[in-house]
Order: sequence, then structure tokens, then C-alpha cells
Amino acid sequence: MQFNGMTWSHERGLNPLVAASRVFQEREPGVQIRWDARSLSDFELYPLELLVDQYDFLMIDHPHIGTAVAKGLLLPLDELIEEEFLLDQARHSTGLSYASYTYNGKQWALPVDAAAQFSAYRKDLIDSNKMFVPSNWNEVLELAKQMPAGLTIGMPLVPVHAYSSFFTLCAQIAGRAYWSEALDLPIEIGEQALSIMKGLMPFLHPASVDCDPIGMLDLMGTKNEIVYIPLIYGYVNYAKEKFRSHVITFDNIPSDSGIPSGSMIGGVGLAISSRCRYKELAADFVKMVASPSFQRTTYFMNEGQPGHKTAWLDSEVNRLCGNFFKNTLDTMMHGSLRPRFDGYILFQEQAGHLIREVLINRSFDGKTVIRKLNEMHRVARAG
Repeated sequence: MQFNGMTWSHERGLNPLVAASRVFQEREPGVQIRWDARSLSDFELYPLELLVDQYDFLMIDHPHIGTAVAKGLLLPLDELIEEEFLLDQARHSTGLSYASYTYNGKQWALPVDAAAQFSAYRKDLIDSNKMFVPSNWNEVLELAKQMPAGLTIGMPLVPVHAYSSFFTLCAQIAGRAYWSEALDLPIEIGEQALSIMKGLMPFLHPASVDCDPIGMLDLMGTKNEIVYIPLIYGYVNYAKEKFRSHVITFDNIPSDSGIPSGSMIGGVGLAISSRCRYKELAADFVKMVASPSFQRTTYFMNEGQPGHKTAWLDSEVNRLCGNFFKNTLDTMMHGSLRPRFDGYILFQEQAGHLIREVLINRSFDGKTVIRKLNEMHRVARAG
């Protein structure tokens, strides 16, 4: 019996699922599970409807849910998995991770991987240069201005991640995510967010404008150039000894209120294609991967970034990754949720291109930009 799965091409995305498949195949000797992987940009933007005919399992980003449900691409897990198990998943969700895959009263994926935008820094470079780790946005700018020659701060600004940081800042400043509530973003909120990002642009590592989180963390972990990143999706792998040349420490995001709120949650949900022929057996695999005991052992030990909160609180898990989970859990629990309406992905892509262009050129009127973004959002929602 053959199952095919699609994930994304990073150790965090592929390795834990390959390990999970081996364990499951030992339990079910007649089962074979084969995994393919695509780039991070494909994972964020590629239409699921082009994958469901080929793959039984899909690791998905929650903003795809609205389109997936509208087009009947996924199986509702609450019709395949017992209520008690799902209640445990909801109770032990890291922030909004579980809720991000709940849509129209059904559960469409389980958050086997949880993430949000965190801050990241090289502790060795901070300490050796007698610098400090910022806690608010003024301190971020202060740190950027005092960098010794050859050292910089960074922030990934490919379109999707320029959008992510803008969204995080808006949610933090406003205390709510307006677009997720189908509302226009207030002009003054958007202007404040753009102002923070524009203020940092002259101090960012040149690679920032073309980097996604993986590229930026690889650069930070292999060369002595980037000291600090205020907003970047966390990857636990880089917090482990010997994953790259240098260990990266992750922490809560800066905040002027003292609460690290607003971070746009990411992470990955494990879903079952509506074309899957052996749906009960597929659901058993999803349950195994999402179970708390598996999450804090095999999943984590094979480069995974668990979604179940018991793994985030586990002392041995944290010992092995420089307290990655303990350090960032507050940000995770105060995170914000993106819109998930049918058609959202195109808006996210278009908005990201506009925000990135504004940051690079730095010649656009803020009010005009926010009005344009709101118009793009309304058009996308209208279909």
C-alpha cells in the first residue's frame, strides 16, 4: 500500500516525516510512505489544487485553508479522528496553531510543526562586542547604529517575508489583525509599521532584500556578519550545536509594550488529500505524528520543530536546543493569525511585492501605500 506526501525542502520539513514514516511502516508492514519536498517559496505560494491528485499527505501553510476548503481539496479530520484526541490537540496548542487549521467548523490539519516570527542573535558576537539584545524597537535601531565594522543586523525581505514583518508590526501596534477581521488597516497603524521597517533599511545586511528565513539563517550561522535579526521565522535546527558553524539563539520579538505580541504565526499543518484512497489509515499516521509522545521524542530528535505544547515545555527538548522553545513561547502565545479566505494567497504575494518595493526605494508616501494595500485586500476578498 503506497502513500505519497509533500513537504518542504529543509531538514525541519523533511527529516521528521521520513523518520515518522519508518516508525509507521514498522507498525503497518504493508505500508510504504514516500515524501517529496519543494522549496520554501513554493510551499508558501504554490496552489494546493496542483498537488492533491499526486499526494495523500500535504504539509500546508494555514492561509491556504480557505481555498482548499472551497475547492474540496482536503479531508475534514474531525470525521476521521476521535474528539478526545482533537480536544487534547486544542488544549495543548502553542498559541493559535491549532485554531489556524479550523475553518467553517471543521478541522483540516493538525499543527505538527509550530512557529512564528521571533528574534534571533549570535550570542558569541553580542558578548565579544559588549553589545545588548534589544527588547523594544528603539533599542533595535540603537543596536543597528552602533554595530562595529563588518557586522550588521538583518531581516529577510523577499516579498512574502517583507509582508510577514509588516503584518506582525501592524498587529503589535494595533493589538489586533485588521485584515484577518475583514477590515481595512487604519492608515496610521500601517504608517507606523512602515516607518519602523524603513528606519532599519540603511543598517540591514545587503543580502536581506533577497533572503528568505532559511537563506538568512544559513548566512548568520556560517559567517560572522549578521549579529541580530528582529523578525524572522524561527527554525530550531539553527539553535542546536553543530547544525551550522555557529549556534543561533532565538528569543521573543521586540515590543514597545513589554508584551511580545502580534507575531504572525507560521508553522505547518499535516493534512490529508481528499483524493486519498485509504483515509482511515492515513488518519492513523496523522495521529501518530501529532501525538505528544512522538512530538517531543522522535519528531524533535529528527530535526523537527514540534507543534504540541508539551514538547515546547519539555526540559530535555529545551536542553538540546539552547532553550529555543522556552525562550520564544511567550511570542508564540501572543501571536496573530493571517486571513484565510479563498484567494488570500494572491493578496499576500501582491502585498509583499509592494511592501518590499516601498522599503527598497523609500520614496513612497505612506498613506498612499496603505490605501493601496487596503484596496488590494478588498479586491481579493471580493473574488
